[in-house]
Amino acid sequence: MDKLRVYSLRKHEILRRKHLISLLFRGGKSAKGEFLRIVYASLEPESQSFQGVPSILFTVGKKTISSAVRRNRVKRMMKEAYRLEKKNIQSDAESRNDGIINGKLCIAFIYMDRKKILPGLEAFRDEIRGLSGGMTFS
Repeated sequence: MDKLRVYSLRKHEILRRKHLISLLFRGGKSAKGEFLRIVYASLEPESQSFQGVPSILFTVGKKTISSAVRRNRVKRMMKEAYRLEKKNIQSDAESRNDGIINGKLCIAFIYMDRKKILPGLEAFRDEIRGLSGGMTFS
């Protein structure tokens, strides 16, 4: 990884393709935390560019948080927490699986909490760190 962009979240890292999203939710593994749910899978990439970089999806349901302003705030906080933990997540996933991840690593972070008070950035970081610590590929 480029030393200057270790803690960045680039546009090509965001998962946007409907086909890959449906494959992720259909065949991915899942883990649930206090207020986040993570769905992850190793999918076959369409192109070989940026293969080492995981594709990420952040989502907050309209039924979970009805206000668009609050939904966007939660997504911004999830993105920031992931951005700060990205280097650890990728190295942990590779070390836990002996450096072998067949295909492209795709991860979806889903906010599930319906409480009025939103968690802080440190709570998001702890939750993301804890959930991504259990990712195994077989």
